[in-house]
Amino acid sequence: MDKQYLFERNLLALSVSDPELCSRLTAAETTLGRYKFLTARSGTQVPALIDAAGTAHPLHSLVDPQKEGRRLVSTAIDEGFLVFFGLGGGYHIEAALEREDIYRVLVVDYDLDGLAELLSSQEYIHIFNDSRFRLLADVSPAALEMYIPQVYQPVLYGGIRVLPLRTRTAFDQARFTEAGDAFTRAIERVKGDYSVQAYFGKRWFSNIIRNLFRVEQEVSPIPPIRHAAISAAGPSLDMQLPELIRRRDSRYLIATDTSLPSLLAAGVEPDAVISIDCQHISYYHFMGGLPGHIPLFLDLASPPAVAACSKNLRFFSSGHPLTRYISRFWRSFPVVDTSGGNVTYAALSLADTLGAQQIELYGADFSYPRGITYARGTYIYPYFDKRQNRFSPVESLFSDFLYRSPSLTRVGTEDSWYYETKIMSRYREGLEEKALALGTVRAVPGMGPPLELEKKSNTHPSAAGLLRLFSSGPLTMAAEDFLLEYQKKIGSLPSCRQGVSQFLEKLKEDESLVLATLLPIGAALKRRRPELTGEAVLEEIQAFCTAEINRILPGIAG
Repeated sequence: MDKQYLFERNLLALSVSDPELCSRLTAAETTLGRYKFLTARSGTQVPALIDAAGTAHPLHSLVDPQKEGRRLVSTAIDEGFLVFFGLGGGYHIEAALEREDIYRVLVVDYDLDGLAELLSSQEYIHIFNDSRFRLLADVSPAALEMYIPQVYQPVLYGGIRVLPLRTRTAFDQARFTEAGDAFTRAIERVKGDYSVQAYFGKRWFSNIIRNLFRVEQEVSPIPPIRHAAISAAGPSLDMQLPELIRRRDSRYLIATDTSLPSLLAAGVEPDAVISIDCQHISYYHFMGGLPGHIPLFLDLASPPAVAACSKNLRFFSSGHPLTRYISRFWRSFPVVDTSGGNVTYAALSLADTLGAQQIELYGADFSYPRGITYARGTYIYPYFDKRQNRFSPVESLFSDFLYRSPSLTRVGTEDSWYYETKIMSRYREGLEEKALALGTVRAVPGMGPPLELEKKSNTHPSAAGLLRLFSSGPLTMAAEDFLLEYQKKIGSLPSCRQGVSQFLEKLKEDESLVLATLLPIGAALKRRRPELTGEAVLEEIQAFCTAEINRILPGIAG
């Protein structure tokens, strides 16, 4: 077959799923002699890379490349998402696509000219036509690290695995090593997100749909601010309170929910309070009361019991797909970045959302200085006081709380010491990264590890000169009508009985958006029942969501 004709046929098939890559390949060279093509005993053509000495190195077996491909793919048992490093002759990819339990196949390769040469010498049409297949060519490590979490859904696909073509990766070891490192980082992110979903997926959903009835009412917008102070609940807050009080009148004070009781006990009223925890325990922060004039900023996924503590509520949308869906189709909400996983990070994001150009942090220890867990007045003190007895005094309760983490590490300083855990370190590093990007943040020195927040500029590059209002958009319909419509869309999703791949292929855009809102629930269901896959997990998700919506609608309607 004519090489140009074969090349154009391959590009035509590829253009359906990736016209941008097709355009790049059109401009590539196909006559540079990157490959030599050998014939295996089975009669199949095998591409071989040519080294500097002119030696040919076959990418597949010269006996039976198809059999070798099936053997390679057979090592994937519980992985429904396969990532191949190297396109080669595609025999390993064909073997993967033959299996119904492989739901996604991603190929990463480098050297656009070499890829163009392969496409002009061998037919890949049947691979390119499969909706499960995607090819990333000359992708940067950063782009690959971002791409994996976008396309990999553990609830649907199960595990994920990299299978390299050894000869191909050996010829470009540096770039494939970087790609492997990027893949590892991406999977660590996915694992972290998935583990959180596994614990809170059901609770998020239940909280969100119940809170919708609280946000039907109109509330006045919050005007922009310029100078903000944030109070976290670390033990250093106790020693920093005098400085906070001196600066109080010139700062818009945002209290994290954990620090609120400490401030009120010291006679300091914040201008705002923020809470993001979806667990009921966050209710304890408000048991001492919240003055009615102070706005309470809540994630839509916060517990309704916390929302009931205030009549001055300001809800926002975080990263949960259901809150994004609600903002798009029912009522738009301000977005606050909660990806740092802790309320201090969220408070910093809120200050930025409100337009603050100078931000100060108080009590942001991200550690246990001298073994002290929280500032005085926080919920943990009365909580343990009520639970102590002669067999378990309050000191032992604090000790058990402190030493519960297996990663607790003691760090000495010049004149003191503190305990740190792995998760605290991650929280601190995430906040430092956020603060450095803003370039407007100063941490008041405390007893924990110093925060590295050196300013890049004197003003926030994105906020300078801007006036921001924290306000929600108009309703498109009543909350009850929205939930009924959403419930109907959940029940109308296509059947998954023919397999996950066919199910995903049949989804329309609006159905894909609905499915995305349900996947965190699937993670929670699979935590208790890991055997759930494909059709079963989707049916369980639909049943749970339908029941939850039915549980609240009759009471509201009545």
